[in-house]
Amino acid sequence: MNHSLTQAFWTLLRRDLLLTYRNRAQAINPLLFFVLVIVLFPFGVGPDATLLKAMAPGVIWVAALLSALLSLESIFRSDFDDGFLEQLVLSPHSLSALVLAKVFAHWMISGFPLLVVAPLLGVFLGMQGESIEVLVITLLIGTPVLSLIGAIGVALTVGLRQGGVILALLVFPLYIPVLIFATNAVQMAESGFSVTAQLSILAALFLLSLALAPLPAAAALKMSLS
Repeated sequence: MNHSLTQAFWTLLRRDLLLTYRNRAQAINPLLFFVLVIVLFPFGVGPDATLLKAMAPGVIWVAALLSALLSLESIFRSDFDDGFLEQLVLSPHSLSALVLAKVFAHWMISGFPLLVVAPLLGVFLGMQGESIEVLVITLLIGTPVLSLIGAIGVALTVGLRQGGVILALLVFPLYIPVLIFATNAVQMAESGFSVTAQLSILAALFLLSLALAPLPAAAALKMSLS
């Protein structure tokens, strides 16, 4: 990126983070949802420590996926409502780069906090040692993929008044590979097996999403505003 585009990228990122700081509920709600789902889960299945430990990776990752989905519309919705999104589309800078800045801001708001609380919740469900380390690694690699893929769905539905259901239908099938490989990696670590293959696939999904997602998201925004 050239100097002016780099400056625009960081300015937009700072703007979104500042707006979130002023409206803290936007960041707290997805995190609170993530914590509540996991904390309430043992009350539903019982206190069997072995069962909770076996189900912990899937529970944590499903909660992370639903938490990401809960906050997806915040990537573009407020900007669409106040007209700022039209200014981004008309900007002389690369729209895909600006989209990437907004996705990065969304991940810092909704994805990064999960990395902080996930180890504690993993211990709460009976996870130990290397499995918790692998859990954090999968969240570090996988949650940005959720934001990147989700940005495409939000861009396609941002002009719809009731786009939440359609958004879920669009992104859920694309989230499944991340869920499968991330959960399997933690389960394999818990059993003492190598997780190199699973983490490599997650890394490949992240790189593909990082390279490809901003372009269709930018195109979808232009179509939604046309």
